[in-house]
Amino acid sequence: MKNITTRRDFINAAAVTVAFAGFPNILRAQGDTKVLKIGLIGCGGRGTGAATQALSADPNVKLWAIGDAFQSQITNALKNLTSYGAKVEVPTERQFSGLDAYQKVLESGVDMVILATPPGFRPQHLRAAVEASKHVFAEKPMAVDVAGIKSVLESTRIAKEKNITIQHGFCWRFSPNTRAGYGKVAAGELGRVISVYGTYMGGVPKPSTSVDQRDPAYGDVEWQIRNWMAHEWLSGGPLLEQAIHTVDKIAWAMNDVAPIAARGGGGRAQRSDDGNVWDHYEVTFEYPSNVFAQINQRQMASCFSEVKDRVICEKGIMEAPDRVLTKDPTDKITWAYRGDSTNMYQVCHNEWFAAVRKGEPLNKGEYMANSTMLAILGREAAHSGQRVTWDELWKAGQDIAPDNLQFADKHPTATVPVPGRYKLL
Repeated sequence: MKNITTRRDFINAAAVTVAFAGFPNILRAQGDTKVLKIGLIGCGGRGTGAATQALSADPNVKLWAIGDAFQSQITNALKNLTSYGAKVEVPTERQFSGLDAYQKVLESGVDMVILATPPGFRPQHLRAAVEASKHVFAEKPMAVDVAGIKSVLESTRIAKEKNITIQHGFCWRFSPNTRAGYGKVAAGELGRVISVYGTYMGGVPKPSTSVDQRDPAYGDVEWQIRNWMAHEWLSGGPLLEQAIHTVDKIAWAMNDVAPIAARGGGGRAQRSDDGNVWDHYEVTFEYPSNVFAQINQRQMASCFSEVKDRVICEKGIMEAPDRVLTKDPTDKITWAYRGDSTNMYQVCHNEWFAAVRKGEPLNKGEYMANSTMLAILGREAAHSGQRVTWDELWKAGQDIAPDNLQFADKHPTATVPVPGRYKLL
């Protein structure tokens, strides 16, 4: 976000033939036929999905190595990628499981890596990838705590010095229709932004395993990683892990300027797992010129569901993402998107590979870190029950994601945050 450089000090030093039709023209034109070797780190649903987009983005790529904490995830991912045939060249010796799998993938001879593990590991994996001079696609969010964000910003600086690309997984920024709608807001076609209201209200995510299925052989760390969405040190909580898409679009509507503060609330009403994350948040972000942006997030069963952005401006409103349109103050539709419908996930990887092929600088690290920090600001304001300023958050020493845990280690579940008692460190 703009004008926050002084707060960024780093502390604690589909079918392949069908996909080919969608290749960016730049790739066809330049005649670069070098085979790019891809490493996948984190083989769950999103990681496997990102691998399909990477394999569809360029005619001369191979999935070369794959790593995950659990071998079963690797097996499932490779089964789901069989349609890519010879583009998937991952023999047993380049399949790595365990908490050190990311290091082995980076050492396997890959050119590019996809980072799609639980976000508590993201800063550590990003640093290792950058130090190994690999081009990176990093899924959202970028971290779960302040220390992680500061590490990401330092990795971003190193990547710029090495001319390494860093692409992000804030997928709506690649959606053609959503880009068009927010482009109208940024261009001032609707006048000054007055307020933003975003919703991310959905059902309860299915856990990897239910509480009564814990194998006695599992240590605390292994069990928590198997159920990572329930634990804040791994997922950051639902405001970061899922609803960060809406938080990011609030930042987008506000032209990525830094907020002043946040206040909010929420709680844990329906969750029955043995973790410590909340299941609903209502947060208000305070911006300059008396602009207030709100997000309503929840993961609850048998409740009204909605995922929608409403950017309210002086001359009307822009709504996204399902039907992207603008309305005047009388609620009359003044514009509706009817253009390109290319899948946003594919656009993301097409642009990443195009940049790598051309040798163009593509480094979204600072933007990614700041959108994640905005979500952390909202979470911390809600958990504490206080008005937390942007400056206060950057000065905090919060570090909730240990770097060197092993599966068998004892790691008691953190307590559920209680407003009025919980404090930002």
